[in-house]
Amino acid sequence: MLKPFSYKTAQSTFQPLLTAEQAYPALEREFLRARTEIWASFRVFDVTTRLRSVEARRVGKTWFDLIVHTLARGVAVHMTISDFDPVARPALHRGTWASVRRLIAAAELAGPQARLQVVPAMHPARTGVVPRLAVWPMIIARQRRAARWLNRLPAPERATALREMPGLRPQLVVGRDGRCRARLWPLPCLCPATHHQKLAVFDRRRLYIGGLDLDERRYDTPAHQQEAAQTWHDVQLLMDGPAVAEAQAHLQGFQDLTAGLGEVPKHRWLLRTLSRRRAHNALSFGPEPVVQDIATAHEHYARRTRRLIYVETQYFRDLHLARYLADLARDNPGLGMILILPGAPEEVAFRRRPSLDTRFGEFLQARALKILGRAFGARLFVGGAAQPRLPETRAPHDHGRDCLNGAPLVYIHAKVSIFDETAAIVSSANLNGRSLHWDTEAGVLITQRRDVQNLRQKVMAHWLPDGAGEGFFDSTRAVSEWRRLAYENARRAPQDRAGFILPYDHAAAAAHATEVPLVPGEMV
Repeated sequence: MLKPFSYKTAQSTFQPLLTAEQAYPALEREFLRARTEIWASFRVFDVTTRLRSVEARRVGKTWFDLIVHTLARGVAVHMTISDFDPVARPALHRGTWASVRRLIAAAELAGPQARLQVVPAMHPARTGVVPRLAVWPMIIARQRRAARWLNRLPAPERATALREMPGLRPQLVVGRDGRCRARLWPLPCLCPATHHQKLAVFDRRRLYIGGLDLDERRYDTPAHQQEAAQTWHDVQLLMDGPAVAEAQAHLQGFQDLTAGLGEVPKHRWLLRTLSRRRAHNALSFGPEPVVQDIATAHEHYARRTRRLIYVETQYFRDLHLARYLADLARDNPGLGMILILPGAPEEVAFRRRPSLDTRFGEFLQARALKILGRAFGARLFVGGAAQPRLPETRAPHDHGRDCLNGAPLVYIHAKVSIFDETAAIVSSANLNGRSLHWDTEAGVLITQRRDVQNLRQKVMAHWLPDGAGEGFFDSTRAVSEWRRLAYENARRAPQDRAGFILPYDHAAAAAHATEVPLVPGEMV
């Protein structure tokens, strides 16, 4: 059982940051304030991202300039950037190595005193040979797709792309003419897990943590006034206190732990998901779970909740968690739940042809929501968010999932769970099997009432119209009030709606759902 946070040494800084408009300037200022060292791990860290704060823009225009400035001041920067399976995620793989090269270039410009350690880190877990044989046609199809893309490039650009994707070239055969084709044998490895965390520690005193990476795609404002495909709602925390030392230890040790080296330390305030490569791997799809703090904390604090669980997450697909919450709802007739999800996964909303794994994720989420709905009944509200306006342009997709009730959706990437007004979790983990059991994730547990209330008020009010009444925040009335507003908005024209909140479209999600037998839910 998790022990609650002791606030005898409570943090003096606790700042919830909604969207990149609030988070990016805060991160920039922490880089500027750092005196000795910065340790960080991100899934995506693109130093071509523009600087937003007034203070940072005094040193340059982009994060590249800020990194040069930070290193030139003598601050040591230890940066881990996630690397990705080059066959399954070639664009992300290329982006990681581009970021590494730019960071090294920044260190060279900063001068000989620059202290930079940058690691492109791929999770060491590998899919076993039997599952790889089962999906061999899919692997070959992805290799051929990558080869076709490369062959469409002019020869010089093709050569450059292959240099920039060091993990992909061994998976292809490159002819004397420079053209590529799939390598049919040996069967390539598959990398089923990633380091998905997003956190940084400054001078071992302050912690920046949550669900937000760094690039232009993720930049949005709380007004969400961009095209749907450019919206991105996320939550980060900037804090100090006892969690910082645990985050520092985690950043220094997680790569060894996922490689199966060393003892796993016990943490009280930093919540993690950690897994490692299986010793006997022939039959396994994925890694061996080692630490599941985030899943355990959700169950522990949900069990202690008497009135309302409030959740924002990109995915709700973990059937075990759904059944656990359903059992709590049956045992406690006073328990309600508000669950805020994106109207559609990014891979569905903004792409013409959703992949099979994405449709499998939709299937799992539809099942999870059905489990919750049967247990909670009217005590459950599942909502999405859309901008209160009509689309400016016609969507290029025939499925229309980039809109919700006729309005451009707001893409939700936040990972926040709040239990009554007594505890909250902010992390990088979605509520799916991958985040709760396979990927490397990090988050924090908050139990000081004033901080929970601060976070709760800020994240809930974000979706509501100005001046929303007390009923929207009252744990006994919130579910009915949010449902009432959502359905009133659904009946109105988009431009006449109040706030962002709308009912989640279960039918549209189910229409894209596909079950994939034998594939574990942790894959998606």
